[in-house]
Amino acid sequence: MKEINRFFLLVAVFAALYFTPFESVRVSSAILEGFYLLSEYVRQHTLTCLIPALFIAGAVSVLVSQASVIKYFGADAKRVAAYGVASVSGAVLAVCSCTILPLFAGIYKRGAGLGPAIAFVYSGPAINILAIVLTARILGFEMGVARGVLAVLFSIVIGLVMAFLFRKEEAERQALAMRDVKAENLLPKILFFVGMTAVLIFATWAKPQTDGTLFSVIYGTKWYLTFLSLCAVVLMAFTVLDADQRKMWMEETWGYAKQIIPLLFIGVLASGFLLGRPGHEGIIPSRYIEMLVGGNGFEANLFASVAGALMYFATLTEIPILQGLMGSGMGKGPALALLLSGPALSLPSMLVLRSIMGTKKTVAYVLLVIIMSCTAGMIFGNM
Repeated sequence: MKEINRFFLLVAVFAALYFTPFESVRVSSAILEGFYLLSEYVRQHTLTCLIPALFIAGAVSVLVSQASVIKYFGADAKRVAAYGVASVSGAVLAVCSCTILPLFAGIYKRGAGLGPAIAFVYSGPAINILAIVLTARILGFEMGVARGVLAVLFSIVIGLVMAFLFRKEEAERQALAMRDVKAENLLPKILFFVGMTAVLIFATWAKPQTDGTLFSVIYGTKWYLTFLSLCAVVLMAFTVLDADQRKMWMEETWGYAKQIIPLLFIGVLASGFLLGRPGHEGIIPSRYIEMLVGGNGFEANLFASVAGALMYFATLTEIPILQGLMGSGMGKGPALALLLSGPALSLPSMLVLRSIMGTKKTVAYVLLVIIMSCTAGMIFGNM
């Protein structure tokens, strides 16, 4: 860190400690809300979501060659296949905007094109099957269909726009990624990735609304399925991987953990301080949010898109939150806008994305999500 940056950081910390009215009930409760939200994230998502995702990302860095990533997701890959796979790959992953980041970092650093990688990081948290089904059942069939279709469409459009905006930088990055690349047969390692993905899917399987369905059967046996998948991963780690690969796997996983976890925790803490948890207030009163998202006008849709982009939504929690907001007068347009921006973005994810792909690309991605979400909300609300 440059000395001038350290100086301004110290000044900012001093000013925050000096001027913050900690004796205020609202301020002290907002601080507690930040830590409560961070505690919930650690308890409910770190072990079951984030840790498996970090191990998958580490394995991608070690076992998947750049040649393979570039072949299927690089700048010269067939766009239909690359964007098609990236835009629907989140259908089976019940992950939030933070859990998807290690997977995004893994494929992006191995040479995936910016466009397909962005399509993957947007669609991953937005289109898992259970979320779409619950949205249709609780918020209305039209809302569920609009969310599923637009999430896939947005991921492709945003990916294509990002690839176009940064085509020169991407060409240079792809050229560097192609150096010293050797082809590799991935067939012996496919089951290893299937096992790790199964751990992530079963460990994060959410409780369905009705009993007697396949979803409910899987939920009732999720921990048995998770344990069996984990045993398979451990067994394959000592049969598919050699000693050097296992060591590199741990090193890469730890590298992603050091980069991502601190920023995520800081972001979740800040999100809780500003907006609180569902049913609780942060420093910003919830009545202001309810007032600003009423109707289907431009201001309401824009505010819903921005608020959704900043808030942290754990997997599936956006649905009961929106149910309450719609009961308080939120329009259907802003509700859809929040559904399209909220699960895909959050303040924690922005911090991590910036560390992975830089400030300019992160700002462009966030603005595209907000603009497209706002536009879709206005059209949907006025149909």
